[in-house]
Amino acid sequence: MTRTYRAVMAVATPIVRHWGRLEVVGLEHLPTDGPVLAVGNHDSYWDPVVVGVAARRQRQIQALAKSSMWKNPLLGKVLDGMGQIPIERGKGDAHAMDTAIAELGGGTCIGIFPEGTISRGQRLRARSGAGRLALAVPGTTIVSVAVTGSVDIVRFPKRPRIRVEFFLPGGGQAQPGESASAVTVRVVEEIRERAPITIPGRRRTAAKYRARQLAVAEGATAE
Repeated sequence: MTRTYRAVMAVATPIVRHWGRLEVVGLEHLPTDGPVLAVGNHDSYWDPVVVGVAARRQRQIQALAKSSMWKNPLLGKVLDGMGQIPIERGKGDAHAMDTAIAELGGGTCIGIFPEGTISRGQRLRARSGAGRLALAVPGTTIVSVAVTGSVDIVRFPKRPRIRVEFFLPGGGQAQPGESASAVTVRVVEEIRERAPITIPGRRRTAAKYRARQLAVAEGATAE
């Protein structure tokens, strides 16, 4: 692990593990070496940190993160020090994917949230990037990561109860001839069975997302 990664995890650990009452299940499914693709659900901005803390005793996870985070020079330096990879989401960022493939091929663990952004209480389309990475590097192990309780970190004084479960896809690893989209969709569907979509934010923000969710549901019913 890089020094910056260790430092960030050290700062985050008391919040996530102790205040958040973190429960980690299935860590033995995360290989300690070789190319690994950690695929997770995304309901809170805390998810990458939560997964990093949960996996800390096993290995470093280099995440694909939205490029806008690098607009802050200080944050950008921290992210670079952690080995994070900037990606222009929704634009087919070939450079980011090539970088991730090279890192994965070198035996690193890449973290990816196929839903692209936090769910905000809505079902999002799983993008094919995870499947593309898995198929591009033979021997890659896909490890599914189901995160629950992370949305409560910002809801002080309510104390969170965070759970991170690592498990291997029930449908198996990516197979030759299987499309990247098919791989991603089946993996995300399995994760969402264990980590249902959850509305993030404190009271006002959560209420806004809930109202939007209700409006969408009513519109679907009307149709």
